[in-house]
Amino acid sequence: MGEEDKRSHKDEPKAKQYSSLRQTIDFLSSLISLSHSTKVFAAKWQSIRTKLEDLNNGLIAVENCDSDENPVITELVLSLMVTITECYDLARRCVDLSYSGKLLMQSDLDVISSKFDTHSKKLSEIYDAGILTGGFALVVSRPSFGACRDDMRFYVRDLVTRMKIGDTEMKRQALSNLHSAVAEDEKYINVIAELGDIVNVIVSFLDSPETEIQEGTAKVMSVVAGFDSYKGVLIGAGAIAPLIRVLECGNEAGKEASARCLVKLTENSDNAWSVSAHGGVTALLKICNSGDCGAELIGPACGVLKNLAGVEEMRRFMVEEGAISTFVKLARSKDETVQINSIELLKNIASGDELIRQMVVQEGGIRGLLRVIEPRSPCSSKTRETALRAIENLCFSSNSSIGILLNYSFVDHLIFFLRNGEVSVQELALKIAVRLAATSEEAKKALGDAGFMQELVKFLDSKSFEVREMAVEALSGMVLVPRNRKRFAQDERNIGLILQLLDPEQENSGNNKKLLLSILMSLTSSHSGRRKIASSGHLKNVEKLAEAEVHDAKKLVRKLSTNRFRSMLRGIWYS
Repeated sequence: MGEEDKRSHKDEPKAKQYSSLRQTIDFLSSLISLSHSTKVFAAKWQSIRTKLEDLNNGLIAVENCDSDENPVITELVLSLMVTITECYDLARRCVDLSYSGKLLMQSDLDVISSKFDTHSKKLSEIYDAGILTGGFALVVSRPSFGACRDDMRFYVRDLVTRMKIGDTEMKRQALSNLHSAVAEDEKYINVIAELGDIVNVIVSFLDSPETEIQEGTAKVMSVVAGFDSYKGVLIGAGAIAPLIRVLECGNEAGKEASARCLVKLTENSDNAWSVSAHGGVTALLKICNSGDCGAELIGPACGVLKNLAGVEEMRRFMVEEGAISTFVKLARSKDETVQINSIELLKNIASGDELIRQMVVQEGGIRGLLRVIEPRSPCSSKTRETALRAIENLCFSSNSSIGILLNYSFVDHLIFFLRNGEVSVQELALKIAVRLAATSEEAKKALGDAGFMQELVKFLDSKSFEVREMAVEALSGMVLVPRNRKRFAQDERNIGLILQLLDPEQENSGNNKKLLLSILMSLTSSHSGRRKIASSGHLKNVEKLAEAEVHDAKKLVRKLSTNRFRSMLRGIWYS
């Protein structure tokens, strides 16, 4: 026998095996098509069809592998062909409605479904045994952008099949490809949601003993959780408990992906209780307390706890577990995400609870926040804005907290942001200054000494009505303090601008006019203030308002008319 004949003879079993395999794949595809025509026992046929599609993908993978002459595969193919033939007969009878009885057909469908489970298990064992090599390690190409939904479904099912029956590397690669697909094209998330059984399969991989598989699964789920319409799908598949188990036992990257997924899922407070019920709060606090975890993990862990802090019982549990000292420390982190989430968490924990606010103060929370907004600190504008909001939330309900702010240069920080901050920080600083000015005479004095009034004057003709209103409100309170009033009146331009803004033709609200007039009324308590008002070329605006029966304007005119400046005035005196 020649060498060529020997090779041909040697390849015969393999060729026969592949011929049988291809025939089985084709027959499976035909059965899947036929199953779509069944109109009875829809739920059972849907379950069977899912198993058929998984087996079909698995056999295609076998076909792509170099399995040599393996009798195990031959045996599987032959036994599967028998089951497919039986199922084909059942499908045909369901399509033709030619079965003898419903109960008997239901029983037959249950039996055939069980047989397909056995075949799937056998196929998994073949992969686990490492019999197959070659082509299956290379995941099939993703359909091009804009491909039809059927092609996308096939691709997703192929990946899930590889995840179910492949070795660790195959599973890791399939998860990586699925993550790329969902991250780059939202349509793949639609496909996953439509194939509800696939979501359950993906969630189950969170409990894999391989941390790389946990990591890849959590990354896929984190992308899906980013879409509000699909969060319920993950919750329904029981995703929260295994995500928390990954937080407890996974690798660093897996924990990070799980935390990011939980941040998105807990944006809906209804899911907070599920996180707590599975020990999530304790696991997250442990991460935040750990000196071994990186900022990439601590940041989203803080984010989850920040969401959970909206529930009063969880806030109190966090406090009992020492969360305040933990997050006061993390507020000094060099990582922006960790800083912001920690500060917002402190704010949320203390919201509406004076006792917890005092605990934050005692743990050095205010001093820590003041360090964040220190102009020389390297913090971003976003972090500073977050810290300013937290200070506003934590400090303005307590005189002692206001005292701490005044003693630790808070006023100097505010005026710096008024002069140099980005618009959002500048407006927030202005808002806080208005609130601070209303707290006490000491606060008004501190603001005046720092030069706040001159900065506030600059905002009086701002394009923003809200900014104008805040500026005039703060000024009207600050000029009630004698030394502030004297300082304000020293610059004639201040009085001139106030009078100019009272022009009846300007579109200021009545409340703004009322506050502007109250500033002028305060200034009339000093000789220099009355003189500068009376000598201003814009005094006519007050007279016009008085003629229009504006009560406060008439009151101001009377005040000016009762002294030696009477001759400088014109218009009406008394009505």
